[in-house]
Amino acid sequence: MRELGTGGPDTARYRGVIDDIWTIGHKVHGGTMVAASAAAATRRLRTIDPERAGMAPISATTDFLGAPVAGEVDYEVTIGKLGRQICTADVRLIQGDRTMVRTAFTFGHLDSADTPPHYAPSHTDLPVEPPADAVGYEPGSPMGRLVHVARGMDLFLDRKLARFLDNERGEPRLGMWLRPRAADQADPDIAAYTAMMAADMSPPVPTNLGYFGWSPTVQMTTYLRRRPAPGWLRIIASTHEVGGRLFDSDQVVLDSTGALVAQSRQLALLPSR
Repeated sequence: MRELGTGGPDTARYRGVIDDIWTIGHKVHGGTMVAASAAAATRRLRTIDPERAGMAPISATTDFLGAPVAGEVDYEVTIGKLGRQICTADVRLIQGDRTMVRTAFTFGHLDSADTPPHYAPSHTDLPVEPPADAVGYEPGSPMGRLVHVARGMDLFLDRKLARFLDNERGEPRLGMWLRPRAADQADPDIAAYTAMMAADMSPPVPTNLGYFGWSPTVQMTTYLRRRPAPGWLRIIASTHEVGGRLFDSDQVVLDSTGALVAQSRQLALLPSR
């Protein structure tokens, strides 16, 4: 990502390339665009105020206005509030002359891995690592031919919850495991961005009800809670309602210690059967 110039003290434009590894089908994965936008916003914040380097993008509210393809994109970053506890930034992801994705970020201080939460529900239905019958997304596999993200990390789907794999119907709830490459786990910033991306990794939960195809996201909010410990990330996706036109999806991301590291909620369009 390189800086193209500034539009004043609060705004800068960066150019980057999204490789086709970060696509689902021919379109760029939504969580990847949120994570890349977070990286651009973080860079701008640290540039104009190095004292805020300890802050992280704890909240991202994203509107998907278009579906960009892999290739060159620009990130236009505008810093809003600068505070000791909270900072804000707006990022427009631009391809060609069109704004494709717009994200409002809130920066703050993450929870520490050394401080246990006062309350946290347990998630015991997914083991820490994928079992032998988990479905891999490796290149050339049925899932990997569509979801190319697995070329950059290890990715598995829980077979017990994913009833659609056996042409069956089931509860609209899915589970996954994701493990970044060792170098990505070791970099605190990349590890955090990966956790944000993972919060949009699950297939649409209506697939378990027999609804397949593209489910365009209308709006998504992503939270980063803490930096993940090295190892596998567990992703659990659920819904409150699958309606006749719209459905919501909640995804939680747990690290190898069981700590909540990221979560998301999105509203999407239901594909036709």
